[in-house]
Amino acid sequence: MLAKITSKNQLTLPKAVTQAVGAAEYFEVEARGGQIVLTPVRIQRGDAVRAKLAELNLTEADVADAVAWARGAPAAVSPRQAAKSAPERAAERARKPAPRKAAAPKPPRRRGA
Repeated sequence: MLAKITSKNQLTLPKAVTQAVGAAEYFEVEARGGQIVLTPVRIQRGDAVRAKLAELNLTEADVADAVAWARGAPAAVSPRQAAKSAPERAAERARKPAPRKAAAPKPPRRRGA
């Protein structure tokens, strides 16, 4: 099959070729022996998040504190709670009943119009 490269260095791959290798948004590109080799790459979003967390040196406790902050809860964890893992603390919070909210006042009734 023949494909033409544009003046902007873009290349349209024939549909038959992309269907043969499966759907891929990204390709690894390398020059090998005078040829351009494209290899489909499937990016795993979860892996990307884990890699970024590792790069930033964030711990489970840091993530739990951030979630608590986003939910409006105090981020400080007692020493007893700190000994527990973030999933254990989250499960414990889930078991506690949510505080009751005060009922909103009812609007006044309109009298006949």
